[in-house]
Amino acid sequence: MTAHRRGADEDESRRANGADWDRYADEYQATHGGFLGDIGFVWGPEGLTEQAARILGEIRDRDVLEVGSGAGQCSRWVRSQGGRAVGLDLSLRQLQHSRRIDEDSGVVVPSVLATATALPFADDVFDVVFSSFGALQFVADIDRAVAETARVLRPGGRFAFSITHPTRWMFPDDPGEEGLTATQSYWDRTPYVEVDDETGATAYVEHHRTLGDWVALLAGAGFRLTTLLEPEWPEGHERLWGGWSGTRGRLTPGTAIFGADLA
Repeated sequence: MTAHRRGADEDESRRANGADWDRYADEYQATHGGFLGDIGFVWGPEGLTEQAARILGEIRDRDVLEVGSGAGQCSRWVRSQGGRAVGLDLSLRQLQHSRRIDEDSGVVVPSVLATATALPFADDVFDVVFSSFGALQFVADIDRAVAETARVLRPGGRFAFSITHPTRWMFPDDPGEEGLTATQSYWDRTPYVEVDDETGATAYVEHHRTLGDWVALLAGAGFRLTTLLEPEWPEGHERLWGGWSGTRGRLTPGTAIFGADLA
């Protein structure tokens, strides 16, 4: 794979990332499934749980949508707490893992194969929409995705999501010392694109927005930002997850978690 910084529209991003997650799903679940838990809600590599953070607010007897649900671990936890959670993901293979865990755990998450930019639900049907390192940073048409979230939420509904902390885009994606030196502009919003050297096909796309971009996106869609968490790296936590590590996490945030209410 060769990495590029260049433009990538929604169609290219969707095709690349759907196929990438289908290829990567087995390895991802084998590597991280124990950390995530079959019935567990972790907001990011630091290990902050929703049980501790309570960013979603009240979920018992609430209708909840997880966008970018993967194998449904977070939604399964919501269901274990009395919420009516539904999953949505772009990757069929991830949803097959969700079905496997449904059967193993006995906690079933109804799930649908779809994209964040075209949610297959009626208006005003959910009380909470959330995404734990799910679809949002893989979407080019982010305005449309946020607008879709606002559309399916009931008035006063809650929207919460975690992403790679925007300041991380200044640094190489390296968990070691080399990942601590800023090498590119925080304000460079050019997508990160990986291309297969043999086929020339786009294999992966990720999109960067600044903290200010996210605030403007939420406000423009009618949301009121109430929460912005930047979890500190826990003492004694030595797990490596891609570019996340104790070496970096003790000095600079790796995850940003937003919570907002629809007016």
